[in-house]
Amino acid sequence: MLNAISAFFAEYGGILLTGTRDTLLMVVISTLFAYVLGLPLGVALIVTGPHGIRPNKVVNQILGWIVNIGRSIPFIILMVAIMPFTKLVVGTKIGVRGAIVPLVVSAAPFIARMVETSLAEVDAGVVEAAQSMGASTFQIIWKVYLPEAKPSLVLGGAISIVTILGYTAIAGTVGAGGLGDIAVRYGHQRFITSVMWVTVVILIVMVQVVQSLFNWLAKKIDKRLDTGTKKPGTFDLLSRLAHTK
Repeated sequence: MLNAISAFFAEYGGILLTGTRDTLLMVVISTLFAYVLGLPLGVALIVTGPHGIRPNKVVNQILGWIVNIGRSIPFIILMVAIMPFTKLVVGTKIGVRGAIVPLVVSAAPFIARMVETSLAEVDAGVVEAAQSMGASTFQIIWKVYLPEAKPSLVLGGAISIVTILGYTAIAGTVGAGGLGDIAVRYGHQRFITSVMWVTVVILIVMVQVVQSLFNWLAKKIDKRLDTGTKKPGTFDLLSRLAHTK
């Protein structure tokens, strides 16, 4: 048994290591850029919504329309459809670089909705109190919305990363590289099922690590889950806000 495992990793260990590295690279870079686009978009959706601090029906509907279209297109179709744009941006349609652009385009609308949902959970009374103090839109976003929604945003980050990880496996079927590519080329096309199952195990481990880490982080920063710590009230939040003026 040990000899078989040693022989397996001697033959395929390097390939699996490269695939894991490429998958992690795609996930990390794509997540960062997707949040650069998705976070402001989600904030704009909540701010311009009917009950937002700067209601704007036209802007909100346009942003919502853009997000809904982006979320409606299956990733593999989107990846193929924007290949000319991908090549224009990164100079190639395939490989890790070729996968990052469609990953960002596909994940950003999803992240925007996750952010919008998280910010919608913020106590409206705290927001109204901040407005009554004359806080600017930026101050309310930076000092009230984002800090109060931090635990939910962290948990949403885990969901987003796991989703992007799933997208990278799909991207591997059309030449993006990574574990998805290895699973298809070796597990499906060459009927080496052992390689395919090892890639599945690696992906499962990645998901478990991400979910466990972000769950721990959310509990760490969410004072509402600490029975020995009083949840910061409106006075505490507004005091912190006043210090920035």
